[in-house]
Amino acid sequence: MEDERRRRRGHPLLRWRTRAEGDYSHGFSQGQIQSLSAICHTLLPSLPPPPPETLSDQDKTNFPALVSFYRATASQPPIPDEVAEMMVRHGRPEAIMVVKIALKILSSRLGSLLLCGTLCFDSKWPFLHTFSELPLNVREEIMRTWSKQGGLFVPLRITFLLVKFFSMFYYFSQSDGRSKNPAWEAIGYTVDTREGSWDETEEERPLDKGIIETAQENDVTIRQSLINRGVHVAEEEDDDGVHKIRCDAVVIGSGSGGGVAAANLAKAGLNVIVLEKGNYFTPRDYSSLEGPSLVELYEKSGILTTVDGKFMILAGSAVGGGSTVNWSASIRTPDHVLREWSAENKINLFTSREYQSAMDEVIRRIGVEERCGRDGFQNQVLRKGCERLGLKVDPVPRNSPGDHYCGSCGYGCRTGDKKGTDQTWLVDAVDYGAVILTGIKAERFILEDNNNSDSSYNGRRKRCVGVVAGSLGGKMKKKLWIEARVSISAAGSLLTPPLMISSGLKNPHIGRNLRLHPVLMTWGYFPEEGSEFQGKMYEGGIITSVHHVRDAESKSGSRAVLETPLIGPASYAGLVPWVSAADFKERMVRYGRTAHVFALVRDNGSGEVVKEGDVTYRLSQLDKERLSVGLRQALRILIAAGAVEVGTYRSDGQRMKCKGLTKQAMEEFLDSVDAVGGVRTRGEHWTTYFSAHQMGSCRMGASAGEGAVDENGESWETQGLFVCDGSVLPSAVGINPMITIQSTSYCISTRIAESLQKKGR
Repeated sequence: MEDERRRRRGHPLLRWRTRAEGDYSHGFSQGQIQSLSAICHTLLPSLPPPPPETLSDQDKTNFPALVSFYRATASQPPIPDEVAEMMVRHGRPEAIMVVKIALKILSSRLGSLLLCGTLCFDSKWPFLHTFSELPLNVREEIMRTWSKQGGLFVPLRITFLLVKFFSMFYYFSQSDGRSKNPAWEAIGYTVDTREGSWDETEEERPLDKGIIETAQENDVTIRQSLINRGVHVAEEEDDDGVHKIRCDAVVIGSGSGGGVAAANLAKAGLNVIVLEKGNYFTPRDYSSLEGPSLVELYEKSGILTTVDGKFMILAGSAVGGGSTVNWSASIRTPDHVLREWSAENKINLFTSREYQSAMDEVIRRIGVEERCGRDGFQNQVLRKGCERLGLKVDPVPRNSPGDHYCGSCGYGCRTGDKKGTDQTWLVDAVDYGAVILTGIKAERFILEDNNNSDSSYNGRRKRCVGVVAGSLGGKMKKKLWIEARVSISAAGSLLTPPLMISSGLKNPHIGRNLRLHPVLMTWGYFPEEGSEFQGKMYEGGIITSVHHVRDAESKSGSRAVLETPLIGPASYAGLVPWVSAADFKERMVRYGRTAHVFALVRDNGSGEVVKEGDVTYRLSQLDKERLSVGLRQALRILIAAGAVEVGTYRSDGQRMKCKGLTKQAMEEFLDSVDAVGGVRTRGEHWTTYFSAHQMGSCRMGASAGEGAVDENGESWETQGLFVCDGSVLPSAVGINPMITIQSTSYCISTRIAESLQKKGR
């Protein structure tokens, strides 16, 4: 009944779609698929299960599931074809080309000799084997060698990394019609099936009266849908190829920045249109299934990387943006950051009463509560480890009730307790007449020469009069030509700069100064038997505790911030170090009781995003040093909490058993822990960095020489073009930035509304 209700609403279900046999468009040849299948089998082969006498009582009760998991293999059809399809859809084209070439070479004997060396030789006929003909132990040795390759042989490392990530991600995310995966029971994972208190008979969703889902529209129906929502639509002209619309303000993006801006402008009595390229979901739509949820709710399906592959970047892409999928942390902008932005960047807004009042209003509107009623497994570990070391651990305010015990909010909050913009600011906006278009992408701003002689425009040579947008994947062929008094980009730090640059803006700060809050992770294994910690690593509030790593010289801020992540079984399988098939399966069996603590730093390094999807970033040496300090502190905390084994995500599987550990041995191990390079670097060991916070790529500045926009969020080049998202922040915040982004947007949009009201309609 509920699935039927969703279908009537036209929503893609947050579940994997079934694919007809042979319905693949990956373009891999039969020989390439054969080589890919052999790699998949090497990474996750069928192995004998561990002897029962070596198992804990808990594992003994789960023995049938363990046997099934150990006997399973990732080479079973249709997995290799699905992996090829996923790589082509979500991988970087240049990297996929490298993989295709490697797989093609491996399909021949001479090619296998070229890439695998003398390990392909045998004393028996045919003496020289292809990769797929080699025994498992030999293929494992080849995979280990590839994972360490550098210099000219980096393409082999890239091939190993991509096939390993996508094959393991798919294997542990696939599910049947009952939302089950045969491996999940063995690794101790269950999908969150809790539901909220919504009325099952209620058809209308919170935003229904103001939303138009363009995937369900065509060029005939869209006009009437717009008119029905009170939008001014011009009479059609023959062969003009556009639907002409007029409004007071057009807002691009519906996340933390766009949602707040839309609400403030609509409350001021302005006609507001919001453009969102993602889809609209409500709590009853969420499945908590990791794979399909990432596809539907995240930019590039949650598999966006920097050009060099060093960083994996998470950014929301749905109605509500990042606020729909973030981990609820709602922390005020630190005072020292506000003082810095005011003094060093000359932006007085950040030390004004106006900004403090905006933070107060944001916190009130999204229902921030200071304390959590019950910590989940990972936060129990973080808190206890800090307490035993005499370290301060602080509670993390969240935009959800104190009893909100949800570990899957990163896949959309099923209970509806988390208050993203889709449940708060956007509801306010549509209540005041705003219209939200989903599945629609802004393509360029409409710019004209500025003949306004008003000195308040500071010599801005251009004037923005609207935006051109197109429907994504729907039946609409015509573009939307939206004329507006003001145009506001709230597409986020990764998409606002490319949109502005493609529209013809030239300010050198657009797309530069990108900050990512670099993150590296540590882990500790806590067997269930005899443990003081209850639950699984994926249960409970994701971030409810935080430790700031400081030293005697730190007068403000911290060297690193330690928190706990959401990491589903598929992401874990794709990212966890692989050193052998047996070791990997053991790691997966331990998944449910492996606690993670990550180190996050307020970065001094920076990156660029001037073209959509092409993100570059350079870590500074100071950032690496601080990450190393954070990693070591996180490991100390895990050890103090009672982990039997700890480790990092370094490619060689860096780890240490804790039983009988001496202080000297621990310090020697910690001395070996540092922030190493990424996959394309020359070093033998590498690691993957993560980012869930993007800021600063269109930063505010006191002049056009110091920033892309002014203190009011308006482009230094173009009158009437504003930015209301995290890209305007002068630098990194150093903590979870949602409150900072919403508060900044609140100030900017309030000023815009006041300015337009003074000028009249």
